[in-house]
Amino acid sequence: MATLFEKLGGAAAVDLAVDKFYERVLADERINYFFANVDMAKQRQHQKDFLTYAFGGTTHYNGRYMREAHQQLVEQGGLKGEHFDAVAENLMAALAELGVSEELRAEVAAIAAAPQHKKDVLNQ
Repeated sequence: MATLFEKLGGAAAVDLAVDKFYERVLADERINYFFANVDMAKQRQHQKDFLTYAFGGTTHYNGRYMREAHQQLVEQGGLKGEHFDAVAENLMAALAELGVSEELRAEVAAIAAAPQHKKDVLNQ
């Protein structure tokens, strides 16, 4: 059975989706300020690595875990549920823009916007 990573189109598709996603995020005034002082080339690569892992493209992930990676944003930057939701909304919109089927977008949402994932990001 194919992984979600394979169904989406592999590395090239994840790369394109992440780039489209960050175009949307950086234009979204609800959340773009969280990225004001972020090295976006590095951020894009982290996201590509994470999604490749999360979608079954590899069994290894060398990045920080969600709680650790977002802890400072929660404690000092006021990262809240509505911000997480805006990020998820931008991911789904980027995938729709790229022509990803509703069925595959639902699979992505089940992973990327899962309640436990949201709790981890928000350090709850």
